Amino acid sequence: MGNLFGKKKVSRVTEHDKAVLQVKQQRDKLKQYQIKIEQKLENERLLAKKLLTSGQRERAKLLLKKKRYQENLLEKTDGQLENLEKMIQDLEFAQVEVKVVAGLKIGNEALKSLNEVLNIDEIERIMDETKEGIEKQKEINDLLNGKLTDEDEEDIEKEYNELLKLEEEEISKQLPEVPAIEPELPATDSVEKEKYKEKVNEKPKRIALEAA
Repeated sequence: MGNLFGKKKVSRVTEHDKAVLQVKQQRDKLKQYQIKIEQKLENERLLAKKLLTSGQRERAKLLLKKKRYQENLLEKTDGQLENLEKMIQDLEFAQVEVKVVAGLKIGNEALKSLNEVLNIDEIERIMDETKEGIEKQKEINDLLNGKLTDEDEEDIEKEYNELLKLEEEEISKQLPEVPAIEPELPATDSVEKEKYKEKVNEKPKRIALEAA
């Protein structure tokens, strides 16, 4: 329990923060000093006026000299205040720059890690594989859409002729043999003889059509 509650918290205030704070405190003190001087100058102006009214000219003149000296100091504080304001702005901007540099450093380290994971060779390999996949898919799409190359058309025509040849061979095997010698018909019936020839010649054709 003692360690739990007695653990000292790590301060997040940096030396840079302390420097900025100190400069701002000096600026605020200088502003307070200016206000005090301005009030004193106004009082001395009124007092000098009273002294003149009462005839105390020498005292009034001495008071005006003192007043003039303080006015010169006030002008100097204006310059000092301007320098302090500029220093505060420079310190704050430097702090911003430090954060920007730290961010760039983290970004560069992250980028370096990514470059180690994906080197040039790996990226080229992935791009080649992607290109090959796209081309393959295009070929498939072309086939599905009926877009064939000249080589495809030639292969299809060749395969079609081969199938056609096989089909004709199958039909030829199913056809009956045609008599080598015509049967003799009576010489007097030439018309019937011609009809018989036509019938014999047409039979194989009819069988071929039925087989198709």
